[in-house]
Amino acid sequence: MDERVMVFAPAPLLTVTIEQQADTLELHLHPGGQGVWQSRMITCLGTPVTLCVALGGEVGAALGKLLVDEDVTLRVVNGGSTTGWYVHDRRDGSRAEVAENPGTPMARHDIDELYTVTLTEGLRAPVSVLSGPADPDVVDPDIYRRLAADLTANGGTVVADLSGAHLAAVLDGGIAVLKVSHEELIDDGLADDDSVGALLAAGRALRERGAASVLISRAGEPALALLDDQPPMLVHAPPLELADHRGAGDSMTAGVAAVLARGGDLTEAVRTGAAAGALNVTRHGLGTGRAEAVRELAGRVRLTPLDEGTAGKQTGNEKTEDGRTGDDGGR
Repeated sequence: MDERVMVFAPAPLLTVTIEQQADTLELHLHPGGQGVWQSRMITCLGTPVTLCVALGGEVGAALGKLLVDEDVTLRVVNGGSTTGWYVHDRRDGSRAEVAENPGTPMARHDIDELYTVTLTEGLRAPVSVLSGPADPDVVDPDIYRRLAADLTANGGTVVADLSGAHLAAVLDGGIAVLKVSHEELIDDGLADDDSVGALLAAGRALRERGAASVLISRAGEPALALLDDQPPMLVHAPPLELADHRGAGDSMTAGVAAVLARGGDLTEAVRTGAAAGALNVTRHGLGTGRAEAVRELAGRVRLTPLDEGTAGKQTGNEKTEDGRTGDDGGR
């Protein structure tokens, strides 16, 4: 196996964006969806990616041509289910939804073909990332359970960034690292609120259910990290001006996977993930950045032990060991 990451992105999207640049109205077409954005950041960090996707219909044919231009090894299953898309208007600087369609649910035959392709590529890579669809109804969660179980059983390291039924499925299969946002934990009924104590309890429960390590992103607050047998930690990323908050969590997952694929340890992986997430919010473009910037920021990420005696009252803005106040740990 080489230092490669397999990214499972079963339902990528065709993204259409309308933008105003001075006096010029522009239309941009790009591949999108969580797995595509994660792949883009992993590649930016210098780690090769094999991207496994399913495409269908007229939109799928167009998206396939755009994906060829991504700097990844592409494995495509062409099936009968139609690929999703969205159109956003960003002429005034905000992101207004014009229309969207997440695609149609994948048929059983397409799922079987995609499973075989993904398993093959996952066995060839030391690390696999399981990313979710834009709409949970598009992909049967059981394919996630099977991939998590089979890749883990055959010596692979599985990183997942999921919620809902797909999260429950990979826990049943068993994974090395789970990245999840605090909003997702609350929405799924896994955490009572956004307090550190409630999120810490949720993280421990997720570990008992099948995740060896859990990384919980918290929007503008430091992330929570429960890594193997280490005590819980707060992850303080350097404070940076925000341009677009979207995509920070995906970049965090990408940074973790890239480091693990090249043999780094979990602490280095979390530092790099936090740095990649922090850099991404300074840019207009999901999953983008420069490796040199991430490396510089990673050296400024601080991991501090969590004082569990006051965890129920902590917000996460405690001082780091060098006296600075922590900031964003990724979304």
